Amino acid sequence: LKDQFDNLDKHTQWGIDFLEKYAKFVKERIEIEQNYAKQLRNLVKKYCPKRSPKDEEPRFTSCIAFFNILNELNDYAGQREVVAEEMGHRVYGELMRYSHDLKTERKMHLQEGRKAQQYLDMCWKQMDNSKKKFERECREAEKAQQSYERLDNDTNATKADVEKAKQQLNLRTHMADENKNEYAAQLQNFNGEQHKHYYIVIPQIYKQLQEMDERRTIKLSECYKGFADSERKVIPIISKCLEGMILAAKSVDEHRDSQLVIDCFKSGFEPPGDFPFEDYSQNIYRTISDGTISTPKQEGMRIDTKTTVGKAKGKLWLFGKKPKPQSPPLTPTSLYTSSTPNGSQYPIFSIEPVHYCMSDIKTGKPRIPSFRSLKRGDFFLQGPALEDFSHLPPEQRRKKLQQRIDELNRELQKETDQKDALIKMKDVYEKNPQMGDPSSLQPKLTETMSNMDRLRMEIHKNEAWLSEVEGKVAARSDRRHSSDINHLVTQGRESPEGSYTDDANQEVRGPPQQHAHPSEFDDEFEDDDPLPAIGHCKAIYPFDGHNEGTLAMKEGEILYIIEEDKGDGWTRARRHNGEEGYVPTSYIDVTLEKNSKGA
Repeated sequence: LKDQFDNLDKHTQWGIDFLEKYAKFVKERIEIEQNYAKQLRNLVKKYCPKRSPKDEEPRFTSCIAFFNILNELNDYAGQREVVAEEMGHRVYGELMRYSHDLKTERKMHLQEGRKAQQYLDMCWKQMDNSKKKFERECREAEKAQQSYERLDNDTNATKADVEKAKQQLNLRTHMADENKNEYAAQLQNFNGEQHKHYYIVIPQIYKQLQEMDERRTIKLSECYKGFADSERKVIPIISKCLEGMILAAKSVDEHRDSQLVIDCFKSGFEPPGDFPFEDYSQNIYRTISDGTISTPKQEGMRIDTKTTVGKAKGKLWLFGKKPKPQSPPLTPTSLYTSSTPNGSQYPIFSIEPVHYCMSDIKTGKPRIPSFRSLKRGDFFLQGPALEDFSHLPPEQRRKKLQQRIDELNRELQKETDQKDALIKMKDVYEKNPQMGDPSSLQPKLTETMSNMDRLRMEIHKNEAWLSEVEGKVAARSDRRHSSDINHLVTQGRESPEGSYTDDANQEVRGPPQQHAHPSEFDDEFEDDDPLPAIGHCKAIYPFDGHNEGTLAMKEGEILYIIEEDKGDGWTRARRHNGEEGYVPTSYIDVTLEKNSKGA
């Protein structure tokens, strides 16, 4: 069995090397998971929108779905980090600790085996030395016996020589007997130690090495299982992430995106009217008859419906810059600049009216802006930015004014909350003077009241502009409806503002319809209406909502946001059925809508 000790030494060393090799494999796998998660997070960060507070980009469903996919991918990267952390703690760390313990235990067992072998070798040397000494003494005794016999048979030898040889023989014989006894004792001791070594000590050491190697194998098996369990634990969450991506893909609504584009770029202008037929052939025909296309002088003030529409709409400057002031358009009757005593007219030819008509036709063609400029928003920024947004088309102006009113209302609400807080603090200071001086809050309270008055004036002013815009849009819609009805009536007339009448004398431009501004009494009752939604949220955790004023919600439930968190940790939300209440801000994922109006 002595040669097998070395083989077991090599085998146990191989087992430890294999254990460390697997630990290195796990470490590299952890690094791969960590790098993968890091790269995924960098990818998500790269493509996540960096929105500024003034960003007004429409929230298309395709963009929202992509952002949701990015969020799910970020959660997926987090799960890869969980896998790496679990492998590092449960597998790699355990393997490294066990490898250290295994090396210590193996070293101890091998040292015990070597000590046992060294002790057996020492016993064998002692036995071998006593054997050699016994053999040497026996040879010396044989020589002394032969010398004694030779002298005893020699007649010439003296008695003293014979006696001396006899004493030497007795001495060697006695020493040989002592070495023999010692050799026998050493031999018996060696045989006992050898039996103990090969039947007790070495088998016990080998058994310990075997148990150690089996524990190493079991530990590898447990690590294999833990390696797989680390991956299996996150599979449900990863499946939820993938399901979230699928739901995000299903949430894409092409019709809603198209409507967002329409709402974003809707100008509120009407298409330009048809170009009229202007007859310049009257300078050829002197005689005017009722069957010609030309119009008699007494009806020369009649204005063609299509001409009026085109020019009335041209004042809005939809597709180009504001036209320069020009002379009135040339009508067929304007060619007659002189008359005879009997009232007849004769034409005077001039190149200027013809040139004007040709230039009017050229400049009257609308310039259609390119889609690229429309997408950039350059089309709406041709004029200087005015406070009332009058440089914008009606629909865009209405949206801008509504957005400004919503922002001012939010600022007013904040100032109101601040005023209420200051009043409460002032009452506390008055009741408990040791807490503070109530007069120290008066400047701040005065400033807050001043800000509230300023914001109310701004809101009132913008609401007046908004009422004006909505009134014009409503009037334009009525005119469009009337135009559609009277377009088939040949006797119809059109006023400069686009309204039809049967009498040419009634074609007088009227002032635009003005809407009365709401009084302060009406404003007091507007609070009874439901607050408009300023965004939406998704419940991350369930909330019971037992307390009064709170709103219970389930995990994953979608709610409308009607009031932001004011720093107290609560957000006011509303369900689809109209139920309202406060929910913890940390329990929801809030998405605010910049262009929301009574959603």
